[in-house]
Amino acid sequence: MHHHSLPLIAAILFATLAGAATSAKPTLDLDAFEKSMQTARLPNGTNIGFMDRGPRDGVPVVLIHGFTNNARSWTPLIPYLDPRFRLILIDVRGHGISSKPECCYTRLDMAYDVKLLLDQMHIASAHIIGHSLGSIVSQMFAETWPERTRHVVLIGSTGGVRADCNGGDATLKSPLPGMRAELLKLKDPIDPNSPFMSAWYGNAMAPDPDVVRRQRRDAAAIPVRVWLAILDQGVTGMDLQATLPRLTAPTLLIWGDKDTLMPEPVRCALREALPNARVHVFPTYGHNPAWDDPAAVAALINPFINETVGP
Repeated sequence: MHHHSLPLIAAILFATLAGAATSAKPTLDLDAFEKSMQTARLPNGTNIGFMDRGPRDGVPVVLIHGFTNNARSWTPLIPYLDPRFRLILIDVRGHGISSKPECCYTRLDMAYDVKLLLDQMHIASAHIIGHSLGSIVSQMFAETWPERTRHVVLIGSTGGVRADCNGGDATLKSPLPGMRAELLKLKDPIDPNSPFMSAWYGNAMAPDPDVVRRQRRDAAAIPVRVWLAILDQGVTGMDLQATLPRLTAPTLLIWGDKDTLMPEPVRCALREALPNARVHVFPTYGHNPAWDDPAAVAALINPFINETVGP
């Protein structure tokens, strides 16, 4: 069978996403990491996989992963983050060990899970870090519960469509329609070695190749209906600009300039909506700078979070 749009998906999503590890880097024991994941039953009936890591009296920092990833995708970054942080890593609904309900997968549903988990953990406010889909969830959390939000870090994020950023052209070149068409051809369970998964994880290289192998396996285990629901409800067709003015927390925006999934017009839309945000663009990295160069990303995050911890 000829998967005509798969090379396009692969090229757009993961072209230059990867920076191969050139020297020994600190890695986490992935088996031990997975064993330390817990599950919380939330009042809305969702089970959310999470990890509570670091000192209990540390500054709470929530990390929200991207589409089809899970908490493990942060393992390359964790060794470089300030050890005083209390890290709360979440498997977003539909991902990892969290519930995969029939409904519902909007950014508000996902952000509400985070809010309910923090309620259950008696955490009044936290710093929020999100990557890709997780950055959209992070935006929503900060917009909806500003009193619960300290600082926000958005990695590989988007501000959606804004007329003054792309000449009013809302038809940004996107791999997502092609991806949706390919998903409709798939049946559960997705073969981790299928052409589709090879395209999706094609050139992705974390500092530890075992991270990529496990992420790919877990992504393939997500039901096709969940991939589609998140694409349709949580990723496409949202008016991010309408709510971004409510994001008032101090914000740091991090991109790789070779990120073809979040091209310059959607980056511009986020910068323009958040004129007070700090911005750092890595010239040679792709959609996940925290995989390309976790030490450099942590060197931006640590002082930003530490600068004003607040009450």
